[in-house]
This record gives sequence, C-alpha cells and structure tokens, in this order.
Amino acid sequence: MTLPFTHVDWAAVAPLEVLAATGLLVLLFDLIWRPFAPRGISLSVALLGTILTAVLVAQQYGTNVAAFNGGYVVGNFSVLFGEVVLLGTLGALALMGRGGSDRESAGTIALLLWSACGALLLAAAATTMTIFLGIELLSLALYCLCGLADRKSAREAALKYLLLSSTASAVLLFGMALLFGASGSVSLAALATPAMATNPLFWMGSGFFLVGIAFKLSLVPFHAWAPDVYEGAPLPIAAFMTVVTKAATIAIFARFAYAALPAGASQMLLLPIWVVAGISMIVGNVGMLAQHDLKRLLGYSGIAQVGYILAALAGTTRLGLRYAFFYLVVYAVMNLGAFAVAAVLSSGDAEEGTQLQSYRGLGARRPLLAAAMTFFLLALAGLPPTAGFLGKILILAAAAGSGYLWLAALLLVGTAISLYAYAKIILAMYRPDHRVHGAETLRGAPLPWVSLALCLVATVALTFYPLLPSGLLPLVK
Repeated sequence: MTLPFTHVDWAAVAPLEVLAATGLLVLLFDLIWRPFAPRGISLSVALLGTILTAVLVAQQYGTNVAAFNGGYVVGNFSVLFGEVVLLGTLGALALMGRGGSDRESAGTIALLLWSACGALLLAAAATTMTIFLGIELLSLALYCLCGLADRKSAREAALKYLLLSSTASAVLLFGMALLFGASGSVSLAALATPAMATNPLFWMGSGFFLVGIAFKLSLVPFHAWAPDVYEGAPLPIAAFMTVVTKAATIAIFARFAYAALPAGASQMLLLPIWVVAGISMIVGNVGMLAQHDLKRLLGYSGIAQVGYILAALAGTTRLGLRYAFFYLVVYAVMNLGAFAVAAVLSSGDAEEGTQLQSYRGLGARRPLLAAAMTFFLLALAGLPPTAGFLGKILILAAAAGSGYLWLAALLLVGTAISLYAYAKIILAMYRPDHRVHGAETLRGAPLPWVSLALCLVATVALTFYPLLPSGLLPLVK
C-alpha cells in the first residue's frame, strides 16, 4: 500500500509539528511538575520549542517545495512571514512571565502555541482549504484566550470576538465556495487564468473573500471589534493578536493579490481594499485621540498601521512587497516593545500598566522605562531617527511610485494626527507628578525586561540596517 504523502511533505511541515508538539509537552510537564514551578517549567518548554521552530523555519529559506499536492508551499515568502509569526509568539510568551494563575498557565500557553500553528499554516497556505483550516486553527484558540482574565470585560471580549469573527469566517468561506465554483479547483493558482477576468462567480467570490480578510485585518468599516477585544483580553494575548494575526492575514492577502489574480482584473478588484486602507489610516489615528487605555490605543493604532502596510502593496509591485514586509517587522518589534513596558509597569492581573494614568511622572520615577516607551511611541508615530520613520518613507516611495499619490497623502495626514495621540503619553511621562502608581519593579519576572531590551535593540538596528529581503514573491502551485 502506497502512502498518499511522502517524507518531503512531512519535512515541509516539520516546524508546525514541532510547535504543536511543544504545546502537548507543556501540558505534560505541567502535569508532572506542577507542585514545583508550573509557570517556569511551562514557559521554559514553550520558549525552547518556539525557538527550535524558528530555527527549523529558517533552514527552509532558499527552498521551493509544494507539499500536500500544492496545498502547502514552502519558500522564502512563507519562511519570512513565519518568522514574524514566531517573533510575535515569543514576545507574547515573554509577557506571560507576569500575572495570571499558575494553575491555568500551562493551558494558556498551549492554546497560544496552537494558535501560532494556525498562523504558520496561513503563511504557507496555497489553497482555499488550507487557508480556512489555518484561520480556524488561529481563531478557535483565541476565542478562549481572550476570555481567560478574571474580569467581566474579558468574557465580553471573548464573546464579541467569537460572534463577529465567526460571521467573518462564514463570509470568507462563502467567497471560497464561489471561487471554487468559478475555477473548479481549491488551488489559488487556478484563479490566475485570463478566463477568470470575465467570470462573474470569480468577482463575487473574490469580493466576499476580501471582506473576510478586511475583518481579520480590522480595516474600516470592520474595525470596531479590535479595540474592545484588545482591551478585554489579557495583556500577552492582546500583544499576540496585534502582531501574529495581522502578519498571518497579510501573508494570505499578499499571496492572493500577487499570485492568484488574473492580470486584467487585479487592480480593479483590489481598489476597494486600497480605499479602505486609506480610510483606516485616518479613522485609526483619530480613534486614538480619546483613549485612556493603552491596549485600546494600540488597537486603534494597529488599524492605522495595517493601512500603512497595505499602502505599500498598492500596485502589487515586488518592491512594494519588500517595503511592506520591512514595515511589518518594524511594527512587530515596536508594538511588542510598548506592550513590554506595560507589562513591566503591571503588578499582576490588574494590569495597571495599560492605564495611561500610570505613565504620569514616569520620567522622574523610572527614567529608563520612560525613555524606552518614548522611543517606541516615536517609532510608531514615524518620527526620525527611528525605524518607523524609515519604514514610512519607503511606503511613501512605493505608493507614489505605483501611482497612488492619494494613499501617500492620506498616510501623511494620518501620521500628523497620530503625533498628538502619542505626544500626550510622552508629555504625561515627563510632566512632574508626585503620586505613586502601583508596583514599578518586577522582581523574579525578568522575561518582560528581556523582551523590552530585545525590542529596543531590534528597533534601533532596523533603523540603520533595514531588512529588505529579496525573493519575497509568493508562490502557488
């Protein structure tokens, strides 16, 4: 009897297997060593497994393998986006070193790792079936993770995310069904034929598919859930969602836009996405102005930041994809850095570091923390000399070079609005304030500090050594 798949197929998904097995090991080790150090053991196993997965993914760079009959395509594109996913996973795991119940830590970590498996699957997905499998694997665990905090807002966030995300997944699946009806295949490659440009099923299916993607990216008008869910979710889960879910969804959108659309229909079909990306830049930055919770503020910021990334993809040029990937990496490290500062300022489940009032007078009480937070906020705003500034310059060049000057203009307007929101936090940190706000040390919990330091170093390094990988074009087969 011949097996349907070969060792080549299983070798292609080896990183996924390792990450999924790590989640099982976390539960097993927690069962054995719970009386000793449940959180330390669970985190150690998870971090080691995630780092090993990152090494295995990196070893696939430079290869082109279409595994499982073309459903899972390994190449430079999947490797690079997979590494961003694992970067966000490591950042979220580091923030779990503080707060939460030791009794629930293993289950939380295992769910987080399995959610990351879904994101890794999306980075290499080349059929609609694989895409839907990856989205559900990513989302199902997040429905649980969002409601783990012992507060009413967490349960409300989990329910809201479950209902709205399930609806978006249904719309996405309906679009996939129409695309299958148009092409007779679940492969994205089957869509890139001239005949699809005149097929009404293709246009309808692509429209529903892109609506589902827009929701997952929290683009306007499908954005209202994001700040509410981030505010209610535990701090590490909110950090995970702002980076990992966006990186995985952008990977799917880029593969669809670059490798699955017929040449004659590409720009006309994607024009609504460019429009909502431009609107998202304004709405996201305006939404930040009235926020008093850091997670909500970064939720609105994420709406605008995704708009910036999509502006680089407008025109679907190779250079635009490289610039978009660079800004995605920059966004990941500076966003994780801001969350790390909030974790350092939090003493436990209360998450005092997410309240903007906790930053009043921080410059006098904790000058190093205030300086780090200031640097991350300036990078998010896109001011020099930060990697955020360099990323926005590259995005402006890509958008203008593709003929989308109006997107470049909206980016500049959005950036100007965001300066006021970020400046409020910076001014509050350096304005004299003699009140004491919660705990300001993390004795015995070094991981948030390590994450903060690494994000700071990475943001500085990317300013002078931008990551612009070649060979990033997605492949389908």
